[in-house]
Amino acid sequence: MKEFWNERYGASEYAYGTAPNAFLKESLRQVTPGHILFPAEGEGRNAVHAAQQGWQVDAFDLSEAGQQKAYALATDKQVNIQYDVVNFNEVQLPKDTYDAVALIFAHFPANFRADWHQKLIDALKPGGHLLLEAFSKDHLAFNSKNPAAGGPKNIEMLYDANTLRDDFDQLNELLLETKVVHLQEGPYHHGESSVIRYIGQKD
Repeated sequence: MKEFWNERYGASEYAYGTAPNAFLKESLRQVTPGHILFPAEGEGRNAVHAAQQGWQVDAFDLSEAGQQKAYALATDKQVNIQYDVVNFNEVQLPKDTYDAVALIFAHFPANFRADWHQKLIDALKPGGHLLLEAFSKDHLAFNSKNPAAGGPKNIEMLYDANTLRDDFDQLNELLLETKVVHLQEGPYHHGESSVIRYIGQKD
């Protein structure tokens, strides 16, 4: 898996563009800037945007190529981010630390996902927000017609409302919706797609 992402992010072009995810951009407008975590951050587009909005940003992923692209983008935009390269099953997250956690198209194997989501809940401060956009289980119909839409082809790695409600039942649900959108995020997220969006807040 690490080799796959290093190859994808090793290209000169940004695989998912340099502009932030539209849902994240809008969601951050509703939350007071503080300390935010971006797991599975890829090439840094969302982390850099958050830094531009005044957030203190921590990010990580398993790709050295992604880290290099993220730091290059941060330098270009004249902001600072902290980006670590680490395997997800080795991540040690401090508890009650982050004002927000942003999961943007972060898809995990089913046998790993729930435990990982629990780590993220624990890392949130009381009052902190979890922001998520991912491909829904309905998305298989879209990426089978248009591979450029991207996303996992294993339905167990996709999301539905019940999965998110189960994983984040300790949070107060502020938003949960599935909708069809037209993604324009670089060459690998391009076209009509079915996404699921979630915002939860920790007591």
